[in-house]
Amino acid sequence: MSATSARAWRTAAVLLPLGVAGAHIGPAATWLRSVRLPLFPRLAGTGPRHHIALTFDDGPDPVATPRFLDTLDRLGVRATFFVLGERALRHPELVEETARRGHEVAVHGWTHDRPWRPAVARESAGVARAARAVHDLTGHRPQWYRPPYGILTSGRLLAARRAGLRPVLWSVWARDWLADATAESVRALVAADLRGGGTVLLHDSDGFAATDCWRATLDALPAIVTDCREAGLTVGPLRDHAPWPAPRS
Repeated sequence: MSATSARAWRTAAVLLPLGVAGAHIGPAATWLRSVRLPLFPRLAGTGPRHHIALTFDDGPDPVATPRFLDTLDRLGVRATFFVLGERALRHPELVEETARRGHEVAVHGWTHDRPWRPAVARESAGVARAARAVHDLTGHRPQWYRPPYGILTSGRLLAARRAGLRPVLWSVWARDWLADATAESVRALVAADLRGGGTVLLHDSDGFAATDCWRATLDALPAIVTDCREAGLTVGPLRDHAPWPAPRS
C-alpha cells in the first residue's frame, strides 16, 4: 500500500465514526427553540391560532397524576399525556383512567434515557413496546411521540416512524422540573411565550426532576388555563390541534 493510500485509509477511519455520530445526533438541534420554531413548526407543535395544546410528560405518577386529572376535570380541559411505557405498565389503572376521562395518551418512550450513543434496534423496540402498551390500555393507537428530554436522534426518528407515530416537541415550556420552580414562575414562563397555536410542555411527575416540583405546576394550572381563555384561546389536547389528522382508533 502506498503512503498516499495509507493516509487516505487513516483519514477515512477518523472521519467515518464522526460522520456516523453526526448523523445520529444531528436531529437533536431541533431541541433549540431558535431552530425548531422557524424551521420545523409542526415538530414544535404549531397549530391554529385559536388553540393551545396542553401536554404533560413523564407519567403516570400514582401521587401526582390523579391530582392533575381532578384539576383538569374542574377546569373542563382535556390534555395530552406523554407516558413512559415502563411506568404505564407499573400503573396501568392510571393510564386507563386518563383515557376514560377523555384525555389523549401518547408515547414518551419506554424509559427516560439519554440517547448519546446510536442504538437503533433498542430505540425501535422501546418505542414500539410503549406504543403497544398505550394501545392495549386505552383501546386507541397513540399518534404522537415525544422523546425523553426532547432530544431527537436519527434512531428515535426511525423508531417513531416504524411505530406509526408522529414526533412532536413543544413551543412553550415552564421549566417546571427545577427545584426552585413555583406556581408564579411556571405561570410567568408560559405567559411570556403564550401565542395562539402553541404547544405547552408541563410535567405531571417528579420521577426525573426535583422532588415535588409537580406541585408548582399543579398550582399554576388554573391560572394558565385562565390566561389562555382570557386571550381568546381554547385549550385542549394535540388531537384537537387541527389541521393535523385525528388519531386512529
